[in-house]
Amino acid sequence: MLRKLAGAAALSVVMALAACSGNDAAPAEGDMALGAPEGAKVTVVEYASVTCSGCAAWNEQVWPQFKAKYVDTGKVRYVFREFPTPPADVAVAGFLVARCAGEDKYFHVIDQIMRSLPEMHSGTPPRDILLRTAREAGLSEAQFQTCVADPEAVAAMEARIKAAQNAGVTGTPTFMVNGETVDRSLDSLSQRIDSLLETK
Repeated sequence: MLRKLAGAAALSVVMALAACSGNDAAPAEGDMALGAPEGAKVTVVEYASVTCSGCAAWNEQVWPQFKAKYVDTGKVRYVFREFPTPPADVAVAGFLVARCAGEDKYFHVIDQIMRSLPEMHSGTPPRDILLRTAREAGLSEAQFQTCVADPEAVAAMEARIKAAQNAGVTGTPTFMVNGETVDRSLDSLSQRIDSLLETK
């Protein structure tokens, strides 16, 4: 059902890997950000998917420390960019629900979906999990249906996916610090971030 709602077009875009490069830390349409304001000395961009187990592990194990050290202190601008991975129809629908919930609830919805991956992998229908998450965020079932079937929202998602591919992203999670790809570990991120913060 979600496959139909998300649209085949989004799936084909996700699966086509672009050969382009050109990593860019500049703001992009649809960015969701926390921490320092736009134009900050250091911008960390994470390309992630709500259906990516590695992304979910980073969200649970590394994000709290990273957030406390760099985001809550305003040292960096953290930007989250959506890059749906298989099952891409579920990922697309999950991202759409997060956006429909509103900017103030966006990151909470992303967190909830990622934390539900074990439940999803154990056999709970993805639609049930997404609908439950939408309801917890204040959306009715009718609003949920409208949200995940919105053709304009799906088209905007496709545009964000293409932009990510043009930046050289081929998988998740991918982290870029001021446009340079960096390993996902806190040590690697900290080393790069701290070196940039120390420069005048």
